[in-house]
Parts: sequence; structure tokens; C-alpha cells
Amino acid sequence: MEPTLINQMIATLNTSNESLLNADQHTYTALFISCVNPDVTNARFFPATIIEDHHAEQFAQHKLSRQQLINIYQAEQTILIGKSCMINLLDSQSIERKKAQKSIDSILELSENIKVSELIQAPTVYPISESRYQILTGHRRFFAMIYAFGVNVAAQFKVYEQPPLLKKTKQFQENSSREDLPQYGKLAAFLSAKDEIETLSLANKQIGLKAITVSEMASMLGISMGAYDNYNVLTRYPSVLQAYENGMAHPFIKIKKQVLSIEQEYKTAHNKKVLNATDKKTINLMIKDILSGVNITTKTPQAVHHGNFGFDHIITGQTVKKLLTINVLNEIKNINWKSINWDDNHQVTEAVKKVITHLQK
Repeated sequence: MEPTLINQMIATLNTSNESLLNADQHTYTALFISCVNPDVTNARFFPATIIEDHHAEQFAQHKLSRQQLINIYQAEQTILIGKSCMINLLDSQSIERKKAQKSIDSILELSENIKVSELIQAPTVYPISESRYQILTGHRRFFAMIYAFGVNVAAQFKVYEQPPLLKKTKQFQENSSREDLPQYGKLAAFLSAKDEIETLSLANKQIGLKAITVSEMASMLGISMGAYDNYNVLTRYPSVLQAYENGMAHPFIKIKKQVLSIEQEYKTAHNKKVLNATDKKTINLMIKDILSGVNITTKTPQAVHHGNFGFDHIITGQTVKKLLTINVLNEIKNINWKSINWDDNHQVTEAVKKVITHLQK
């Protein structure tokens, strides 16, 4: 059975005094591009199918049709990519196609640059078998090299001797400051990296070391505490990630303020200091409703009053009898019972006053 990540971390911590983030040994080596796989879990990845150089050449010479290429690679809902060849096969009306097209445009621009100048920063890879490697960072550069040179050429890579334990953290470090990475990609990468570091913190505690603090986590991620707080707030609710995944492009700081405002209004309205899981589900739905609208505005929840009840004096015993024996909800029609918040003592008091007034007529 393959050891779990936490067990691997504990084993490494027990045998090395170095930080897990800096302990991975690497060299710069020339590898055939055909020996390298993209990482489908990376925020940089888009659904690509890599085609052989001879098929790309035949397509360029019109000896292979688009449909023949699709049949050869059994390609559906993907991007075919090869030397001087890039075909977007995602649904024409889908959000995924639009997002992929932005990556394609960026890759095409980069490929033109590396044709005429040397690649400044080599993609990083790690071994997954004796002769195959997987991309850790540099997906866009990797795809640009394929488009520029094909797969049957050697290129320079930064090669780790073994798979790093903190893969997602390294990926986030590289991509967090890049403006061209989609906002959803940054948030998804943050969640993966944070989960990885929290696992390392748990491993530390299991061998008697101290847990990783928030400031240490931010430092490991390569971001400021302010940026960490932004990411942490934005990834608190799935509806925020979903909105960015669906193409929302509002700045992080604007949506962060929106989320914090909704949280505070909810706490005030429900007299809460700490939010439980049920509260967060409710807030998540509130955020989803607001972010799905055209204009981003916060609906202020109506304040809930928790004071004592204050009923009017009941004049006769007959009124008490009626109050105790009749079905008030069915009998009295001039009150909108469905609109009453029964957790709001003020609303309940006003409703009961109306009932008493009606019964004493």
C-alpha cells in the first residue's frame, strides 16, 4: 500500500533537519518533451491532448483533416495541441471553452517568444517512472514548447530527484503573483496548498514539534499576511469559488469586503458571535444569490429582536377562553402569518396584540 502523505511527511521529518519546502534536490537536465506529462490537478492545466509531430505535420499539410485527428486521438471536449497545431474542441457555448481560449492565446504568444529567444525559466518536473516525468510548475511554458518545437525534441527542465512532498505549495508559490493566471485558478491552488501545509502541521504535532502558525503558513506560501487573509476569506464559501469559476472577474478585495459585510450583518441579525456549520451554509446561499445578480449589493437582513414579550392587558375571561380554544391561525385572516419570523419576539408580540384586539371586539 502506498504510504499516505502524512506518513511520508513524518518519515521525512524524522530523518532530515531541513525544511520540507527546501529539502528537495534537483538538477537542470535536457529531456525529450515526449517524456513529460502535464499535471491534470494543476491550476495551470487545461484539458489538453498532445498529438505526435508527424500527425501535426500531416494536419498542417492538409493530409489529415480535423475529424481524422479527432478520431485518431478519440478526442472529445479537449484541446488538441502539437507542433504549430492547436484545436479547441470544447463546446462552443461553454464557459470552459472561453476560459481555455484565454490560455490558448497566452500560450501562442509565449511560443512566438521562445522561438526567437531562450526560455528564461525552465519548467520543473519530477519522475513518475523510470523514463517519464510530470510537470510540477510551468504548464504554460511546457505547452508553448510543444507548439513551437513539437514533442520529439529535447528541452531544458528543472528536474527533482524524487516527487516533492509539498507539490501544491510549490505550484502556488509560482503562480500566486502572476496576473495572467485566472482568479479561480489562484483560489483553487491556494486551497490545495493550504490543505497540504495543514497536513504538514499535523505531522509536526505527531512527532512532538509545534504546529505551523498562520504567519508561518503565509511565509511558506510566499505571500503577505494581507494576501493570505484575502485568500482565506474568499475560499471560505464554495459559492465564491463557483462564481469565479463561472467567469466572475471582480477584484479579490471587492468580493472579500462583500463576504465580510454579509457575515457581519448575519451575526448582528441573529445575535451570533461565532458561526456554526448551519450558519455558514445559510451565508453561502446568501452570497450565491448576491453574486449571481447583475449588481453586487448586499441585502441587509432584518434585525431580529430578542427582548421580552409585551402583550396588551386582556379585559375578559372570554377572551382568554377564545385564545386557548380556537385555531387562531385559521380564525384570524387579517394577519399574514407566513411573513412572521417566530424567532423575532417583537414581530410575535405585535401579532399577538392584533389577535387580542380581534378577540375582544
